[in-house]
This record gives sequence, C-alpha cells and structure tokens, in this order.
Amino acid sequence: MNPNLHIPMFLTFLITLLLFQLLNLTNASPSPPITAVYAFGDSTVDSGNNNYIPTLFQSNHPPYGKSFPAKLSTGRFSDGKLATDFIVSSLGLKPTLPAYLNPSVKPVDLLTGVSFASAGGGLDDRTAKSSLTLTMDKQWSYFEEALGKMKSLVGDSETNRVIKNAVIVISAGTNDMIFNVYDHVLGSLISVSDYQDSLLTKVEVFVQRLYDAGARRITIAGLPPIGCLPVQVTLASVKTPRIFHHRICTENQNDDSRVYNKKLQKLIFRLSQRLRGSKVLYLDIYSPLIDMIKHPRKYGLEETLRGCCGTGLLEAGPLCQPLSRTCDDVSKYLFFDSVHPSQKAYSVIASFALQNLFPLL
Repeated sequence: MNPNLHIPMFLTFLITLLLFQLLNLTNASPSPPITAVYAFGDSTVDSGNNNYIPTLFQSNHPPYGKSFPAKLSTGRFSDGKLATDFIVSSLGLKPTLPAYLNPSVKPVDLLTGVSFASAGGGLDDRTAKSSLTLTMDKQWSYFEEALGKMKSLVGDSETNRVIKNAVIVISAGTNDMIFNVYDHVLGSLISVSDYQDSLLTKVEVFVQRLYDAGARRITIAGLPPIGCLPVQVTLASVKTPRIFHHRICTENQNDDSRVYNKKLQKLIFRLSQRLRGSKVLYLDIYSPLIDMIKHPRKYGLEETLRGCCGTGLLEAGPLCQPLSRTCDDVSKYLFFDSVHPSQKAYSVIASFALQNLFPLL
C-alpha cells in the first residue's frame, strides 16, 4: 500500500477530532452565574469588621474614606473602595461588599456576599491575637453563623445553591510575614521557607473547610511585593542609613513573596486535582502591583513608595489621623498609607482579576 495514502487519512482523522472537540466546547454548559462574593483574610478585604471589635487596627476615621461615596470613613484601610468592592459592582451583585459585623447588614444581604475579614489578621492565629483582631477560625465561625441566617431565610437548598456558585476570596499572609518574620522584635524564630510552608498548610486546611461547606469557586490571593510597602522601605532605609534618602524596595522580601506565590500555585494545583468539581484559582496581586511600581506613568501614578497620609513613611491605622496632612491628589499615589493601596491601585488590581481570573470561574 502506498504510504502517502496514510497522510490524507490521518488529516481526515485529525480534522474530525478537532470538529468533535469544537462541538463539545460549543455545547458545553456555561458556568452558572456568580451568586455572591465572600471574603476572608486581612485589611486588603476588610470592609470594616474591625469597627465592631476592641482593637487599635481601625480606620473608621478621616482621612480614610476621603474618596469613598459621601467621603465616609467605613473602616476600609484606603481612601476609598477595595478590590472586592469593584468586583461585586462589576458582577452586578451590589455597589460595595459590606462587612459582616456591620449592624446594618440584614440576612437578605448575606445572599449576595459579605466580608468576614479583619485588618491586622493573618493565616497564623498568632498574628491576629497579637493585634486583637479576628483569627481565621473566628472568621469561619461568623461564616457558619451567616449560613444559619441564610438557611432560616431561604432554606437549605437555596443557601447551598448560593454557596456553591459564590466566589470565595482569601487574602492574607502579608501581616504574618511582617509581624512574625521581618519586623519581629526577636527576629525571625523560624526560617522564611519553613514559615511559608506552615502558612500554606493553614491555607490548605481552610480551603478544605470551605469545600466541605459546599463552596466550589475559591480564589486565593498571593503575596504582594512586601519589600515595596512604604513602611518596609522606610524600615530598611533606617537599618541602612546610606540609602535613607534613596527609597528603594527591599528585594529579598520581594524574592520571598515570589517564592511563596510559586509554592501557593503548586498547592492550588494539587487542591484542584483533589477537590472534585471545584475551581480553586490563584489570585495574582504581585504582578499588577509591581507593574504599577515599575511603570507608574502607564497608570497615571507619580508616587509609588510613599503613602498619601502624613509623611507617607510610617503612618497607618491609628497613626493616620484626622489631623494628618494628606497629599493633594491621591489618585497619583499607589499607596494611601504606609501599608495599604489607594482606591486607584485597588481598581487596577480588580480589573486585573476580572480580566484574567474571573473568566475561568
């Protein structure tokens, strides 16, 4: 038999296979609409829960909120909205994501999402306990309480549907690294790598709990470039006086963030393989933040290593006060205080997530 005859036969088979796959994709059921967004973690997703607990880690006072509607100081650690606020608004769920502990939140509001997060908290319970904020276990207990309220309102079946099609956002880890490794008064009591692994173990346990509760769409934020947070830049410059007037990122801390993020992505892959029917995805916040730092003009930014509040070197939370001087145009600043991004930066992070992550959910 002429071997050349095998070529058209192979091409015919290949075309048939491709057409079959295309038909399968065309006929595949689209993902159900996202019903709600529930956030767990630290100040990056805390909409104001800390207003209702006895802690110094609060931002329910000016100048926080100066860009928020009606210039309200809601307890968000920014001049305005957080990334999760932009996300729920873009999804058409609600204008902003409220804090669960806010007394104005009604049971019906829980059906489209709330934040259980607490500024100053972390994956490591020691982090939250040292700042007198909500541990991840306490946030989980509030989530279970919310489930009970939802079931009382709409029943088990509808509550299960909402949770199954909701997006869960977990954003924590930065405080753990800063409080327990980089800025610990006794120095790091554990190697960076080992501590990262212990945090990732806690992530894995928390995701499993979410899955067991019926959650199927789970996003986990990586670490930001911690070495570029204004407070870390300031502390590094104090330790190295020759660079005090030349503000630069602490690259070893950024290296640690990148290593952690790679480990997290490997963990997420394993979880996706193990948790059947789930979509566990990596939420990259490092890339948009470092791009804003390296290419500020692309985003209309002018200052990337100094906060808008006060000197921009150390002020955050109780140190960023109503009498603190603020910059003239916060939209030109990457950070509002010495730790937390501005509304402008959060809008960029949200857009990045909506473009690159949410289509996969």
